[in-house]
Amino acid sequence: MGTLTSQIENHYYRPDLYDDILNRLKEMGVDIENVNRKDIASVDEFHVRGAEVSRELAKTVSVNNAKLLDVGCGIGGPCRMLADEFNCKTIGLDLSEEFIKTATNLSKLVGLNNSTEFIQGDATNLPFENKSFDVVWTQHVQMNINDKLKFYSEIDRVLTTKGTFIYYDIFKKGDHQVDYPMPWANESKISFLEQTSNMESILDTLGLKKERSSDQTANGIIFFENLLEKITQFGPPKLGLNVLMGASTKDKITNLLRGLKEEKIILQSGVYKK
Repeated sequence: MGTLTSQIENHYYRPDLYDDILNRLKEMGVDIENVNRKDIASVDEFHVRGAEVSRELAKTVSVNNAKLLDVGCGIGGPCRMLADEFNCKTIGLDLSEEFIKTATNLSKLVGLNNSTEFIQGDATNLPFENKSFDVVWTQHVQMNINDKLKFYSEIDRVLTTKGTFIYYDIFKKGDHQVDYPMPWANESKISFLEQTSNMESILDTLGLKKERSSDQTANGIIFFENLLEKITQFGPPKLGLNVLMGASTKDKITNLLRGLKEEKIILQSGVYKK
């Protein structure tokens, strides 16, 4: 069965992911010698509403010129967006070796390798010195992390004295059971959904001060309804989140949408300050 860590990494594993994306771009008629961020946008950000919500989050606080860490960076889309549009020096960390390899190669492909860096690592044991980052950013990650205290403590540790923590995540509402597979887990044993109150309690204990939070559930429902309609009408896109979620993409999206509509889970974003 392997360790919990290896089970989570295996969940996200897609062999030869970068080559798969390249081949799909070629089939779409994209000039591989002149790929830009727009060409890979549909696969680049593995979270609800993709780049649109990442850009919104970046605009809620001043991230311009910041040294920023993306914990659970996936294949690096947010890091590239933040480097390109907000002049951030970004480092992305992810458990998946295949995601990190893909993220590094995609940054080279679109000419952002000098302002982005990607490292394989454990979100509960960050390989960085204390007070290393102006901003720590995380999207749809903590659902795979059992030790929430260690996760948020590490984020607190690497933030500068006046640093900012930005999150966009999925939380459970009440004690309802959700249906699997989900995008982050095919079964419950690697899923660790918690209520927002648990996160808030931990962050308060660490001394981080809440500046704002926003319920993103309604926007997420609209996003998934539109996405499912397109998949039903046209089939999976040549280049989309299906590349990352595999053959069960429609089932995962359907279950996530149902969970949001039935108020078993919620989407929430927020900002905390040191």
